[in-house]
Amino acid sequence: MRIATPDWVKDAVFYQIFPDRFAKSVRFGRNGYPRKPGNLQEWGAPPTYHGFQGGDLLGVIEHLDYLADLGINALYLNPIFSSAANHRYHTYDYYTVDPILGGNHAFREFLDAAHQRSLRVILDGVFNHASRGFFQFNHLMECGAESPYLNWFNIRGWPINAFQENQHPNYDAWWGMHSLPKFNTNAPAVREFLWDVASYWLQQGIDGWRLDVPNEIDDDAFWKEFRRRCKAINPEAYIVGELWGEASRWLKGDQFDGQMNYMFARAGFGFFVGDRIDQTDTVRCGYDYIHPRNAEGFAAELDHMFNRLYHREVVFAQMNMMGSHDTPRNLNVASFDKSAIRLMILCQMTVPGAPNIYYGDEIGMAGRHDPDCRRAFPWQDVASWDQELRSDIKSFIALRHEVAALRRGDFTILHAGSNLAVYQRRLGEQRAVIAFNAGSEPGTFTCPAEISGSLAEKLSSNGESISAGQPVTLEGRSGRVWVS
Repeated sequence: MRIATPDWVKDAVFYQIFPDRFAKSVRFGRNGYPRKPGNLQEWGAPPTYHGFQGGDLLGVIEHLDYLADLGINALYLNPIFSSAANHRYHTYDYYTVDPILGGNHAFREFLDAAHQRSLRVILDGVFNHASRGFFQFNHLMECGAESPYLNWFNIRGWPINAFQENQHPNYDAWWGMHSLPKFNTNAPAVREFLWDVASYWLQQGIDGWRLDVPNEIDDDAFWKEFRRRCKAINPEAYIVGELWGEASRWLKGDQFDGQMNYMFARAGFGFFVGDRIDQTDTVRCGYDYIHPRNAEGFAAELDHMFNRLYHREVVFAQMNMMGSHDTPRNLNVASFDKSAIRLMILCQMTVPGAPNIYYGDEIGMAGRHDPDCRRAFPWQDVASWDQELRSDIKSFIALRHEVAALRRGDFTILHAGSNLAVYQRRLGEQRAVIAFNAGSEPGTFTCPAEISGSLAEKLSSNGESISAGQPVTLEGRSGRVWVS
């Protein structure tokens, strides 16, 4: 079977936005936009499970230039459809953008503004479960076993126990949570409904879907038809699944294009942070316990991920993560070691696959397990930003955009040992060599014989060139990049 993934993803640098916490516009109450509800938390207040801080899509528009300046060319938005949850994974209307975000009108303005800046936009698709407010589930609560929507959910008793938290729900619910009734995706009407939602928003112009817990719809036929419908509308639509581990089942070219590659994050933390990882919250999320790695183990894991596990096209369509709304902030996992963060992000920008930056990581935002990892972006407190970190990340992104081999080249391990890991990206005649020293002391490797010609160092105004057979020294806790 021929495997094809969207070509634009190879050149993408994603930025993930949690809409309630990224930016809040003052335009509400003007130009046809209604006023917002009054009971909103103060912007920047400590996040809570149920509180809203009022971020919206107009606020995102007002900061698109900031993102473009950083080098971002693709956006991934956490759920935006109408919901009674600040994270909006409890959807009650899949065809309407939440009014607190500005509704469909604001989304149209946002999508047009993003596309005018050549920014791709993918949305979060929550198709495994809905909410108690979802019309068909509400219909069941009102009408019981006589509801025409009886088979939309798996009900095991009447009346439906949707709110008595001291009793188990008498219907299938995600992780047994009353607020998240799970769709019966065996029902033809449910399948058609979900496929239609996916098609509708692609017809509105979005560039793809990030799929929430797609493995819990344990049905290859469902996802194959999902892909067929999406690709019929836009062959370049990106379909990426939230799959935390090895995902070959879904990445054979007939279901998803790629996965959220948390395996990369685990490998990076294991090598660049090592036994200093703060595991307090990693074990509470999909990371689980992150094992420290030496250079050999890190290099072997990268080689496995990028050369052995998946087809080449799938490798280039991976969304390489360093944290998200479901994990503690990378700064916390790294025990606030910013040298580790810099090395990880440089690695993220120089391996195959599309890097994804979780909003605020570029300025050093901190946060523990959710909801703390979903703090408001501190636009009002620029003094709190780590401007040096942001500048470095901006330069790493610029390097990725500048050097085609870093986006589309083959991946080869050149050296691993003594805290040093070195790899090459090659595209045609262009070569890039990337070297990391995760130790605290200087380390030396010999430039391999397969390097032809001289490679010039990037990211340094006074860097040395290297060539085959030459010993190269890296200072402790450093990374270097050379390009032919």
